[in-house]
Amino acid sequence: MMGFINLHKPKGFSSHDCVARVRRILNTKKVGHGGTLDPLATGVLPIAVGRATRLLQFLPTKKAYRAKVRFGLTTTTDDLEGEIITQEKCPDLSVEIISNFIPNFIGNIEQIPPIYSAIKQNGKKLYELARQGKEVDIPSRKVEIFDIKILSWQSGDYPELDLYIICGAGTYIRAIARDLGQKVSTGATLAKLERTLSCNLEIKNSINLELLEEQKNNNQLTLIPPDLLLQNLPIINLNDQESWRWQQGQKLSYQGEDNNNFYRTYNNQQQFMGISEIKQGQEGLIIQPKVVVTTTDE
Repeated sequence: MMGFINLHKPKGFSSHDCVARVRRILNTKKVGHGGTLDPLATGVLPIAVGRATRLLQFLPTKKAYRAKVRFGLTTTTDDLEGEIITQEKCPDLSVEIISNFIPNFIGNIEQIPPIYSAIKQNGKKLYELARQGKEVDIPSRKVEIFDIKILSWQSGDYPELDLYIICGAGTYIRAIARDLGQKVSTGATLAKLERTLSCNLEIKNSINLELLEEQKNNNQLTLIPPDLLLQNLPIINLNDQESWRWQQGQKLSYQGEDNNNFYRTYNNQQQFMGISEIKQGQEGLIIQPKVVVTTTDE
């Protein structure tokens, strides 16, 4: 059993909870996920099964979210799960004021992650240090945000803004909500989050845990072929002799131009075998197996 599942993560489940549940449903230990979602978030959670877990590092990193930001409120976690730090009504805040600041968040920007996050500092996760009450100096890091669109605005004492955000890996939507609140001087926190795209998987094609279990019990479960999510990588085709050597871990000479590090690799029968890496050898470029997921004798 090898491939991916486009799982719709329910609210209240951690990404680890979902992996544990999938392991029980499929009766296999070799299950992993791509791109962590906070427990309060819902939406696309890519699940890898079998040797596909070794391919997670090569999946495309672009993600898309629908986010609800609530103004007039700040919390310890930058979402509604944390304790309230400040709370002050802001009925005069308008979407016109906020829209002036949206361009500041698009492009390559510096972002300070929330203290309640899984980022490690000196070998410990930030949320572990936060729970111990330790003061932590969190360095900013570069993230890429491709686009932010305003979807709707709900006025009131604690107005709410719905956003559609397309971003790269490592972006914290909670931090965008927090920083947007700082820009308009009211404070803000993330009230709701749904991921609609991750690793080329769209929410419209996702399945929930109940449907996954039903399909497995009825022998109707079909995993997504592993190479289907790797369209971001170029292709190398090998003949029969080259394929055999490649699967044995041997290096092959490469005559093309190398504009990429990693390549989807196929044999003569167009069977996906894994990922190749192009490197500089003593006598020119070489093809080297990076991850082998399928061999010809299987």
